[in-house]
Amino acid sequence: MKAGLSSAILSEKPNVKWDDVAGLEGAKESLKEAVILPVKFPQFFTGKRKPWSGILLYGPPGTGKSYLAKAVATEAESTFFAISSQDLVSKWLGESEKLVSQLFALAREQAPSIIFIDEVDSLCSTRGDSESEAARRIKTQLMVEIQGVGSNNAHVLVLAATNLPYNLDQAIRRRFDKRIYIPLPEDHARALMFKIHLGDTPHCLTEDDFQELGRHTEGFSGSDVSVLVKDVLMQPIRLLREATHFKQVQGGMYLPCAPSEPGAQELSLQYFADNNLADKVLPPPITMRDFNKVMLRARPTVGKADLEVFERFTSEFGEEAS
Repeated sequence: MKAGLSSAILSEKPNVKWDDVAGLEGAKESLKEAVILPVKFPQFFTGKRKPWSGILLYGPPGTGKSYLAKAVATEAESTFFAISSQDLVSKWLGESEKLVSQLFALAREQAPSIIFIDEVDSLCSTRGDSESEAARRIKTQLMVEIQGVGSNNAHVLVLAATNLPYNLDQAIRRRFDKRIYIPLPEDHARALMFKIHLGDTPHCLTEDDFQELGRHTEGFSGSDVSVLVKDVLMQPIRLLREATHFKQVQGGMYLPCAPSEPGAQELSLQYFADNNLADKVLPPPITMRDFNKVMLRARPTVGKADLEVFERFTSEFGEEAS
């Protein structure tokens, strides 16, 4: 069992730094307080002052909950376990509970450690008459282990993420000391996301352009922004396919151009492929016009009714990271 669970340990860091996560400053500070400080300054957490033992990240899909976990895995000097339901659910009677027990035993052995459970609602949904005995036993064992009764969980943090916070069993919900709402990104965070996703791709956008993109994508999640930029990155390729004229630029490379431009030659992309000159074609740099064209058909994936559910949960059980 331990050998099977060892595969859940991230041996290679995801290489996602805190600065790569746009916005979510409050959530990042809470995670630093829970993860980084206890490892680097253990003398701060003595006596009655204990580090957080469980943190639940909840919010709409695509807001960066799993991405935050990757940043934690990169930045924390701890053993990081990335767990999903398939790691803990077994068809053999009684084995699932043993897997949960072994997971926490392994985490205590390799402490300080972090157990990240993505889509925790799939493992810990509300108990009811219709659920199987196996599902009930997994939940019970998880509650026992997270509570740490009879065990020393002082250096084990359970970090979980969910898009369906109301589906969580209330006893499991109580096990998480902090329940942090990860909302949709604000204007400035979306502007930074556009910049991050474009990366080093040649473009003609100014700082004002990025701010304008942030303002005009109200209601978009981080995932929505990523998909939008992915579509924009294909625009120069589409332009190359449709181009009827090219001009030669510095270094013997060719760029698509209008027929009226000086030096324009009537060529097609197929010409370069047929004459083994494919490596001589340059995609044009991304422009604000490319973004405007794609934004006409881009739509957010999170509706207002969805957001109301998270806001209600926050007012009842959670907190907004500040």
